[in-house]
Amino acid sequence: MRTLINGWFKTIVLSSGLSAITGCVNPFSPALDQSDADVPFITEQKTPEDFFQNFRFAYTFKDSLVYSDLLDSSFTFQYFNPDVGESGAFDSWRRKLELKTTGQLLRTFETIDLIWYRIFFESETVNREKKVYRDFRLTLINGDENISLYGSALFTLVQGADEKWRIKLWVDETNY
Repeated sequence: MRTLINGWFKTIVLSSGLSAITGCVNPFSPALDQSDADVPFITEQKTPEDFFQNFRFAYTFKDSLVYSDLLDSSFTFQYFNPDVGESGAFDSWRRKLELKTTGQLLRTFETIDLIWYRIFFESETVNREKKVYRDFRLTLINGDENISLYGSALFTLVQGADEKWRIKLWVDETNY
């Protein structure tokens, strides 16, 4: 029994000595990426820029809770549907269907990458409301399927009582 205790004691002392010499290294934990890669992070959503950062985060990390906090309770998504009537017409849906549709999108694709490009137009803030017209690229990857969509959208953002900016109206102006 004494030999067993001495063996454990030597192992602990040796391990402690190696840890002190090499520092705390866990071979099963990769090092943090210290590069300047453009990795999105969650913001407080107190500015329109923060809002767009959280939008990208929600898509990139497929986070439906972050995404749901981007939508105002009066949210409307509007798009042109070429299959309506003879020459197409604008169609829309509300917050509940948007959350369901986006949830399916987030579950369907292994990788989702959203890149926001230039802002074509940004209105002044009036009555806690601001319009932002900008373009984007959305890349969806699932196995061998790789879809890249380039588009533009007009967002009407509103600032709530909690100071967070959310989408009131999203008009998709993408031509497919």
